[in-house]
Amino acid sequence: MSLLEQAGLALLHRVDPEVAHGLSIRALKMGLVPGSGAITSPRLRCRIAGLDLPNPVGLAAGYDKNAEVLAPLSRAGFGFVEVGAATPRPQPGNPKPRLFRLTGDRAAINRFGFNNEGMEAIAARLAERPKEAVIGLNLGANKDSEDRAGDFARVLTHCGAHLDFATVNVSSPNTEKLRDLQGKAALSALLTGVMAARDALVRPIPVFLKIAPDLSEGELADIADVARDTGVDAIIATNTTLSRDGLTSPQRGEAGGLSGVPLFEKSTQVLARLSALTGGEIPLIGVGGIASPEDAYAKIRAGASAVQLYTALVYQGMSLVPRIVTGLETLLARDGFATVAEAVGTKREDWL
Repeated sequence: MSLLEQAGLALLHRVDPEVAHGLSIRALKMGLVPGSGAITSPRLRCRIAGLDLPNPVGLAAGYDKNAEVLAPLSRAGFGFVEVGAATPRPQPGNPKPRLFRLTGDRAAINRFGFNNEGMEAIAARLAERPKEAVIGLNLGANKDSEDRAGDFARVLTHCGAHLDFATVNVSSPNTEKLRDLQGKAALSALLTGVMAARDALVRPIPVFLKIAPDLSEGELADIADVARDTGVDAIIATNTTLSRDGLTSPQRGEAGGLSGVPLFEKSTQVLARLSALTGGEIPLIGVGGIASPEDAYAKIRAGASAVQLYTALVYQGMSLVPRIVTGLETLLARDGFATVAEAVGTKREDWL
C-alpha cells in the first residue's frame, strides 16, 4: 500500500462510513485510484458458467450500487465486477445511520435496504460500460412491492442487454421478509420467472443465485435442489450474516448484516457444504471475509470456482486487489496447480 493510499484511508476513516463510501466513489470518478486493467495469466484465467474470466477475483455487489464507476473498477485488477442491487423503482433504503465500521474486528454492519436509483438510471449507465470487462448486476426487489418475485425478472428484462451475468439476491437481511424467498417453493417460483425472463433476452446470460450464510443443512439441500431443477448457472455463497459471535467492537449490537473477517469461517463452511451437496454440478462463487491471497485460495480449495470481496477494501484499499490476484497465482504455483480449476474443492473435506 502506497503512502498516498494509507493517507487516503486514514482520512476516510475519520468521517461517517456512508460519507466515506461516497467519497471513495468520487475518487474513482476523478481518476485518483490507479489501475492498469484486469490482471491475468494462463494460470489465473478461468471459465465459470460460460464466462471467460481473466482471473477469479471479483468485486461483490454493494460497493457500486448505481453503476457509477464501471470503467475505473474494470481497471482495478478484478476479473469481474458485480454492481447493484437494482430494484425496478428508485428507493431511499432504510434510515441513516445504516453503515457501521467494526474496526477492531475488521468488519462492517450495514442495513442499507436496497437503496438505489432504480433500474432505468442503472441501465443507462450500464449501456456505456467498458465492453472488455465482465460485468454483472445484482437484482433486487422494492420494499413496498406487491410482487417481489416479479421484481427480479423485471430488472433483468430491463437491464439484461447490457450485462454479462445477473444475480438473484434473496439473501439480504435488510429488506423485511426478503429471506423468506429462500424457502423451497417460493424460491422455485421466483427462479422459474427469472429464468424465463433470461431466456427471452436477445442474448441470454448466466443467472446466479446469492444465498445467506445462516441456513440449516436442510435449507441448503433444498436450495441445491431448486438451483439444479431451475437451471441456475452458479451459486454465490454467501451474503452477510445476522450472527454476532466473537465480535469485540462497540458497534457489534447494531442491526443489519455483518460482513468482513468474522464471516470468513462461517461462509466457507457453507460453501464447502454446498459444494458437497451439488457434487460439482453447479459452479460456486465464494464470498465472505476474504482479506488476503490465502483467504481467496482457501475459498477455492473449499469448492469455489471464483471469489468476490468488498469489506476488506474498506481497511486495505484498492491496492488489495492486485495483491490478492498475484498472491493467488503464487499459491497455485507453489502447490503445483496449472490452473484455478485444478485447485477447486481439493480441501473441501477440511471444512465439513
